[in-house]
Amino acid sequence: MERSERFAKLQRLLRQRGGTDFPALCKSSEVSRATVYRDLSYMRDRLGVPWIRDPDSGRYCIDRGAEQTELPGLWFSAEEIHALLSMHRLLAGLDSVGLLKSQLDPLKERLERLLESGPHCGTDIARRIHVLTVASRRCEPRHFQTVATAVLERRRLFIHYAARSREEISQREISPQRLTHYRNNWYIDAWCHLREQIRSFSVDAIRFAKTLPEPAMEIPAADLEATLDAGYGIFSGPPIHRAVLRFVPRRARWVAAEHWHADQQGRILDDGGYELTLPYSDDPELVMDILKYGPDCEVVEPAELREKVKRLLEEGARRYG
Repeated sequence: MERSERFAKLQRLLRQRGGTDFPALCKSSEVSRATVYRDLSYMRDRLGVPWIRDPDSGRYCIDRGAEQTELPGLWFSAEEIHALLSMHRLLAGLDSVGLLKSQLDPLKERLERLLESGPHCGTDIARRIHVLTVASRRCEPRHFQTVATAVLERRRLFIHYAARSREEISQREISPQRLTHYRNNWYIDAWCHLREQIRSFSVDAIRFAKTLPEPAMEIPAADLEATLDAGYGIFSGPPIHRAVLRFVPRRARWVAAEHWHADQQGRILDDGGYELTLPYSDDPELVMDILKYGPDCEVVEPAELREKVKRLLEEGARRYG
């Protein structure tokens, strides 16, 4: 049972007329006595819940004479409410008469009960808190199932792949290693037998997929991480460049709180601006992230990245006359 759900149950018991005894608190929470003590202390010290232990009866209850008698309106943390609502929204978008209906309906009901574990209606929470998904691409379901099966069964795939950068379709034999969900889109990380390299392929760019009888070539996890996870974003390759970016003061506190790369370094400048240094291999996704800040971001180095961003900004300015 999650802590937020325990808090909600403790709340209801404490608000009962006459309060409740400690064994009932433990039974309701389904945790140890020590955990219940910690929960009660957290509710009192961090959430301002004015509970007391009646010295005569030994029962726990809300102190009706305290100035604050209402508990916080929402028990969920930011991460918890995002996860719950995201799962609920994804399940609600699936076919209600699909093969998994009998398995998914209880899960949706469980999520709804979790949302209602606090003092507010779950339906009202879902209606009043909006989770947006931006720039997601819908991949063809039959290709996703073929790809996912090959990954799990450790078999090779033959695919027709539409490379967006060159607007051409190539035929590839690949050994799938893992599926990656990144920025609301699915990618398959694989060994490409045509290029003899580790590559990432966007699942929605696969135009044809067929599972082959040959077993997939196994790539050590360390090699996958060194090739795919060390670069910037979804673009593979070990980091061979370091970008130095400077942001104007009005953007400094926002960028300082952002996570661009696991090995990034940042510092506040004397003028109040912010300097961000990070590694990258291929630059398309880094360039997109830089351009979204427009004139508020300057590429200091390397020179080739600076010139590329400068050229793109100039081309964009010319479109506006």
